[in-house]
Amino acid sequence: MSRLSNATRALVRPRRNKVVLIVLLVVALIASFTVLGGYTSTSGGEAAVVRNGGPFDDNRVRVVLDPSSRRTWIGIGSQVHRYPAQQRFFTITTDAKRASTLGVDTLTISSNDGVSLGIEGTLYFSLNRDHRVLRDFDDRYGTRRFRGQDNEMRYPWAGEDGWTAFFGQAVRPVIDNSLRTQISGFRCADLVPSCAFMQQDPTKPRGLITNEESKANFTRIQEAINTSLTGDIERTLGAPYLTGFRFTLTRITLPPEIQKAINEGQAAMAQLYKAQADVRRAQALAAADKARQEGYRACPVCAEIDKRNGQR
Repeated sequence: MSRLSNATRALVRPRRNKVVLIVLLVVALIASFTVLGGYTSTSGGEAAVVRNGGPFDDNRVRVVLDPSSRRTWIGIGSQVHRYPAQQRFFTITTDAKRASTLGVDTLTISSNDGVSLGIEGTLYFSLNRDHRVLRDFDDRYGTRRFRGQDNEMRYPWAGEDGWTAFFGQAVRPVIDNSLRTQISGFRCADLVPSCAFMQQDPTKPRGLITNEESKANFTRIQEAINTSLTGDIERTLGAPYLTGFRFTLTRITLPPEIQKAINEGQAAMAQLYKAQADVRRAQALAAADKARQEGYRACPVCAEIDKRNGQR
């Protein structure tokens, strides 16, 4: 019996050692992955704000990482909030299909004389990468969620969807207000010269604004927006978190029914000009014929000469 027990123990001992070894290996792997997870880096197009998140840490900002950073020890359990470091752009279009994509939207503004104008343009800007400013931005906005177009709530650092949700709720209203303020001060014809065809009597056509004058008005709008937008957004957000604003107004369109009316007005104006030209031509021919007849009466021989030459 004693011999059997010794033999059994001899067989069990190696198995137990194997189990212990496997457990130790698993623990070592888990520890290695945990330690490795305490390192991070950034790509060329992003900056990161790292917040403490370990079981014995607070939730304060630990460090800010610049784009293309080296692998950096950030501690175990820390949160990494990644923000876009490259120049961003926001597109305003009249194409509803394009507006379904991220960073693109539609906007309609009434002119000074009440015509609905579709705006097309692009706003360029960048996130302020100053470490102190970026820390403050993460404290103020990186800890809040914003509602996106799909009605989902996301943090600004949660990818493109998260950034678009933040921009749409916090920044977009300021842009809209600035555009409305500047564009609503102009008449439709000041920005779209063909609007004049809709607003005047075809029988008494007035001079139209030239394309050069229209382009000059575009430039005035752009300069006014670029001058005011930086201050407006800084006051709204509470600090210069976004910088380098530059708006380019590319085109202003009219509603289809108004554009159709203008096209018809232009066609009617063309017909009017043609009719007036025909009248003037007929008057000129009649005047020439009258002058010729008077000449013949004064010179009967001239009439015979023209008749022989086939000019009469």
